[in-house]
Amino acid sequence: MNPTQFIWIDGQYLPWQEAHVHLQTYTLHYGAGVFEGIRLYNTIKGPAIFCLDEHIDRLFDSFSVFEKEIPFSKKQVKDAVINLIKKNNVTAGYIRPIIFLGCGTMSLDITHAPVQVAISMWPWAKHLGDDAISIKTSPFIRPHPRSTFVDKKINGHYINSILAHMDAKKSGYDEALLLDYNNNLAEGAAANIFLVKDNVLKTPQLGSILPGITRAKILEIAKSLSIKTEEALLQKEDAYQADEVFFTGTAVEISPIKQIDNYLIGNGQIGHLTEKINTVFSSIISGKNIQFDHWLTYIN
Repeated sequence: MNPTQFIWIDGQYLPWQEAHVHLQTYTLHYGAGVFEGIRLYNTIKGPAIFCLDEHIDRLFDSFSVFEKEIPFSKKQVKDAVINLIKKNNVTAGYIRPIIFLGCGTMSLDITHAPVQVAISMWPWAKHLGDDAISIKTSPFIRPHPRSTFVDKKINGHYINSILAHMDAKKSGYDEALLLDYNNNLAEGAAANIFLVKDNVLKTPQLGSILPGITRAKILEIAKSLSIKTEEALLQKEDAYQADEVFFTGTAVEISPIKQIDNYLIGNGQIGHLTEKINTVFSSIISGKNIQFDHWLTYIN
């Protein structure tokens, strides 16, 4: 990782090397924090943030589960993101806002744990690359909806993703595919999943998955292209038999999938609808699509 020059933490812009937290930072020990991943793209109209409002809304919504006041407003955090980009003088990259509990207690009672907010950013290419990937059904499942708030982007949830990813890589695959507690199709280790069957775009319904922002935007793009969509309970076999499969997410953007376990998807090439959707998505993040230009926040 090539660090940028500054990090924003609790209202201050600190040099990268000086942005430290205490060893007894609560979130370091218990994972009780939330974060977002946001993309900055270098468009034809200059640097632009993809879906800034939606990401900050979700950041605050996720932290609401801890029932503690955030010491900054949504507008202050958005302004901090924009100003950090300007201060670092970057045109593209990955932005990571995080709300975490600082040093003050080690009890499970978080009443007196201070709330801290920070934003960092760094250059990061498209996760998983541009080529079609192979994925493996993980022995680990997504957390049960009654065990936590599975629809919130909570730091501690990602141990589940890490273990699933490690298992897939050890087995020679690029990424993992997780099922839910009822063996329904859920999502990737850090991405939502879509299937195409008979020209219908399908994705797992909400309930056991993280409601991805890119996922929601792909559904909007599909609607604009008059592609029929379904949010439904899907089985692993539906993925095996699909004509096309792809992941979506801030880090992966749109990542086509050529193989699931021992099953080749389609002919192992990037599918027609996947390419069609990706063409529109690419036009949006490059600033060339007037219809969806409101998804971008331009840095003036």
